[in-house]
Amino acid sequence: MLLPSEIEAKSLIPAVRAILAKKLIKEYSLKEEDVARVLGITQAAVSNYVRGTRGDLELISKLEGIREVMRMIDDIARELSTNKAYTPSTLAKFVGLTNYMRYSLLICDVHHSIESNIDETVCEQCRGTLIREQS
Repeated sequence: MLLPSEIEAKSLIPAVRAILAKKLIKEYSLKEEDVARVLGITQAAVSNYVRGTRGDLELISKLEGIREVMRMIDDIARELSTNKAYTPSTLAKFVGLTNYMRYSLLICDVHHSIESNIDETVCEQCRGTLIREQS
């Protein structure tokens, strides 16, 4: 059984980084090296994200179809392109994005795609915790 933080680390954050990497290069004309520096990853990782060989392509496509997620990612990309570094504001926005993916229960969809045999009682308990965190 994966914990929510493991799902974020293994699936959601890499998918968000892939979207950010592509956006920073295509829309803001940053070089792969600059994107790597602002995202805190290697240039090779950025190259793999851009080529689509890293990150869950199905999840990336799903996230790109969620208006609120993309609004948050656009905001983060804009700040990263301007400041060329994470600022406290950018970090807060990234945390806000991961929190949104938890309390909107998007994380549950991802979890079910990774582990299909989850006990529904565990899901109910976890869901209650995720929704309560938002309050």
